[in-house]
Amino acid sequence: MPDLGSVVDDLIDAGRRIVAARLVQASGGNLSARIPGSDQFLVTKTGRWLDELTPEDFVTGSVSAGTVEAGASVEWRLHQRTYAARPDAAAVVHLHPQHALVLALLDEPVRLVTLDHQLYLGHVRRVPFRPAGSVELATYAADASLGCDAVILDHHGSSTVGDSVRMALRRALLLEEAAAMTYRLLLAGDRDARFPPEWLGQLLQA
Repeated sequence: MPDLGSVVDDLIDAGRRIVAARLVQASGGNLSARIPGSDQFLVTKTGRWLDELTPEDFVTGSVSAGTVEAGASVEWRLHQRTYAARPDAAAVVHLHPQHALVLALLDEPVRLVTLDHQLYLGHVRRVPFRPAGSVELATYAADASLGCDAVILDHHGSSTVGDSVRMALRRALLLEEAAAMTYRLLLAGDRDARFPPEWLGQLLQA
């Protein structure tokens, strides 16, 4: 069994940062990470406040079997099905970001207007509302994650994936930043500002 200390530490640190950034309220949202070299993943227990996580606040699930230990977050299927669809994903961060949800309610796309948005998000997808914890929602989110690292769940939240907990967290933070900037642009009357399309294939200097 691999040493899970660093993975758990990263999840606990992510939880603190998420609450500090006001991306969730109370016990909203949940976190998970694939256990290195195995078919299993860790996911937060139900009802846990993300800024108060301890090592005892995680349970283990099986990616291939689609099962989880008692007490898991109601959204555990979203995590499990995303790992099944994305073998490259090492972590999934599911949050309730306000600006991303407001844009979805307005039927406005999140605009990726900065270099970091383009580098770490690339593009954003949306899926229609389905009840929290449902197989249908988990399937929609997992399917949308194919070739896309940031997904908005209408009337609910977001799901971001990464090759580490920190990368999944980075994408969650950048998704909400991009959504907030888009909202401010709309308030200013702008509907056209975009990242310069001629530079999309040249984001980093060789």
